[in-house]
Amino acid sequence: MLNKLRSYLPGKLGKVRPIVPVVRLHGAIGAASPLKSGLNLSSVEDALEIAFSFKEAPAVALSINSPGGSPVQSHLIFKRIRQLADENNKQILVFVEDVAASGGYMIALAGDDIIVDPSSIVGSIGVVSAGFGFTELLEKTGVQRRVYASGDKKVTLDPFSPEVKEDIEHLKTLQHEIHEMFIDMVKSRRGDVLSDDKNLFSGLFWTGAKARDLGLVDGLGDLHSTIHERYGKETKVKFVGTKKRFLSRFIPGANLQGGLSEAAGTLPAATLATLEEKSLWAKFGL
Repeated sequence: MLNKLRSYLPGKLGKVRPIVPVVRLHGAIGAASPLKSGLNLSSVEDALEIAFSFKEAPAVALSINSPGGSPVQSHLIFKRIRQLADENNKQILVFVEDVAASGGYMIALAGDDIIVDPSSIVGSIGVVSAGFGFTELLEKTGVQRRVYASGDKKVTLDPFSPEVKEDIEHLKTLQHEIHEMFIDMVKSRRGDVLSDDKNLFSGLFWTGAKARDLGLVDGLGDLHSTIHERYGKETKVKFVGTKKRFLSRFIPGANLQGGLSEAAGTLPAATLATLEEKSLWAKFGL
C-alpha cells in the first residue's frame, strides 16, 4: 500500500529502491556453547526468516564463509533455505568469500546461482572424523582410566583406550553413508553442469576459478557488483541478522543461556572447540 502511494509522488519521492536482503553464514558449522557461537540452524533461522519477509525483494542473497563442520547442521540449514525459497518463490544467490568447503559447500548448494571470488576455496566434498589417542600418555603418567558403562560398545573409539578394528570399520561405514548423501545432493542440485572429473567427490578442494570449470559454482564476481548488475544500480543491499543477547555484547559468544557461571564451567570445552575450529580454517591456509 505504501509503495502504491509513493508511485503517485513526484520525483525522487515517488521512487522505491529495490532491496536484496543478505544473510551472512560465516564460521565453522556446529553446536554453540556459552562462550562460542556456532553456525547452526538455531543461530541463523531468525535471520533467514527476516530476509525472506521482504516480499518485493527480487532475490535473497547468502554470504558464505565456512570451512565446514557438522553435516547434520549443514543439511538442516540447506533444507530450511530451500523451504523458505519455495514458500516465498524467491531466487537464492550465494556469494562465497574465503571458503565454502565441506559443510560450507553443502549450504552453498541451496543457491540457484553460486558466485565466487577467483581465489575462493571451494569443494572438499567428503566426510572426516579426527581425534587423539592418549593410551601411552596414561601409561607414562601413571594415571588410571576408569570407565563404567552398560553396553559393549558404549565406549567405542574412546581416546583413552586402544583402537579396535571393528569399531574403526563401523565408523568408516557411517562416513561412507554420509558421503553418499552429500554426493547425491551435489548431483541433484548441479548434475546438469558438473564435470566428470574423477576427483570431484574425493575430498579435494579448488580455487573459485577452477571450481567454475568443474561445475561446482556458476560464476566469478562479488556480492555488490553482481546484485547491481542484475537488479540495477539503485538496488539496496541490506544485511540482516539476529539480535544479540545482552550478555553477548560484552562476552564472546551469542548463546549465553546459562549465564556466567555456566560459561566459566565450560572454559576447557570452549578452548578445545576453538582449537578444533582453528584447525578447520588452517586446512585451507586461513
